[in-house]
Amino acid sequence: MAQRPVTVNDILDGHVTLDLECLDRVYLNGYVPNLQVGGQVNFLTHRGFPIPSPALLEKNGIRFRRDVERFAETNGIPWVRFGKRDRKLAVMRPHLDRLARAGRTGVAAIGVAQEFQRVFTATTHRPEGGGAPHFGYAKADRKVTAYYFYVVDEAFGPAFVKICAYFPYPIKIWLNGHEHAKRAATRAGIGFTALANGFAATDDPAGLQEICRTLRPGTIRVFCERWWSRLPLPLTPADRAAGYWWDISMRQVEVSRTLVFDAPRHTRAFFEALLVDNLDVGRPEEMQIVFGRRVRTDPPGGYRTRLLRSGDQVTLNAFFRHSRVKCYLKEGRAFRIETVVNDPGDLGVARRLEHLDELFARGRDVNRRMVDTFRVGQGCVLASPAFERVARPTVEDGRRAPALRFGDPRVMALAGALCACIHAVGGFTNRSLRAHVAALLGTDYTQAQMSYDLRRLRMKGLIRRLDHANTYVLTPDGQRVTVFYVKVHDRLLRPLIAANSPPAPLPLRQALRVVERHVEDYIAEARMAA
Repeated sequence: MAQRPVTVNDILDGHVTLDLECLDRVYLNGYVPNLQVGGQVNFLTHRGFPIPSPALLEKNGIRFRRDVERFAETNGIPWVRFGKRDRKLAVMRPHLDRLARAGRTGVAAIGVAQEFQRVFTATTHRPEGGGAPHFGYAKADRKVTAYYFYVVDEAFGPAFVKICAYFPYPIKIWLNGHEHAKRAATRAGIGFTALANGFAATDDPAGLQEICRTLRPGTIRVFCERWWSRLPLPLTPADRAAGYWWDISMRQVEVSRTLVFDAPRHTRAFFEALLVDNLDVGRPEEMQIVFGRRVRTDPPGGYRTRLLRSGDQVTLNAFFRHSRVKCYLKEGRAFRIETVVNDPGDLGVARRLEHLDELFARGRDVNRRMVDTFRVGQGCVLASPAFERVARPTVEDGRRAPALRFGDPRVMALAGALCACIHAVGGFTNRSLRAHVAALLGTDYTQAQMSYDLRRLRMKGLIRRLDHANTYVLTPDGQRVTVFYVKVHDRLLRPLIAANSPPAPLPLRQALRVVERHVEDYIAEARMAA
């Protein structure tokens, strides 16, 4: 007897030993707010230079480079020059591990790279009649020197601070939320088993989750101040006193949810079934509601789903605007859902660091909606009484409720339109749903027909109307029924009806020919015309 496939609901209901939400990789921009346009270069005046000459900026850059070289030599810090195709973290990993094994914190190594940065370029304007030259500044992409300070921090563990040696000295900061949580859990006395970038088990799940939520904007600012006080910088304390200092914004933030199973042997079969069942999760309706944002025009990159394979590791990526949600197995033991926010505006959040809490909350909502989408996609089995109640006419509260017969073209178009997650979560109106049904039906579909179908759905308990609004949402029964109708029709009946010809598998075609011969024999024995 064939064994029933494992579904996402089988795993999530009673087989999850740890469900943890945590910030993962956090990549930050550092910029000086009042050094963003050419006219602000007159900051040199507070240093005692009334003329903002490019030669002064070059002099400051040379001083900074010498300070970095002196800092490395004085402290015995390894100096690494990155190649064009080097993976920087892989090159620096031995230095970070060496410092971590010794139980020390500090700068593990300094990397030097030539990279394109958005910096100021100067132009000199000389008057035709002679006189003092005038200088102009404009931003452009130029290949300049950048220093990577790879550090082992007391609170965050491995991290780096990248400082550009060219004016206006932009910086980048990379942190890892899971590494921060591991160190905080150790200090709090919470036992845990670590994954490569996460947690496999803990003796206090609630306490560990609370620690994961302690990574706040203030925690990151403390990290920044700690290393600004230790590293050589192109700006001085006098610059900071005059109001010229870095502020922090979010460049890329990863919000993760890790589900650890009690039976890891089921996880790969579960994940493979999940991939097959959700390859269309990147269609516009679903990604808009997963991210909780409405988009009036399609983004340049479109909405798409991609499967990426690295060795035997498969990742499901669903893209939305500049961001994406990726799902994959973590070391064969856990299921990781990760919202990678490349532009906080995709979630309606401002970029500055003080909005990190709001971005974390919205990223968790995206992960939750993604799990809800997976659940609905594989939770559509109907018992016979429930199917009969929907597919046959019934009497509800003394009123006749017309049937929603499986296979009827209009009913199937209605079910297909309702399956879009934008309706399942965001609600729909007569007008918005009618456009989807008409497109699937391929014929005229009037407002009166839509009203009649909405009445059928409401009386069957498949939708409910929101208070004080002409908006409807699907009930849990409605989600199961509509997905059941669509999956049975699209994934069972249509392939089986066409199974007597390629590309159907040969064993299936041979079996159908046997059935066909037996049917013809019965017709012949009954003395009936074929």
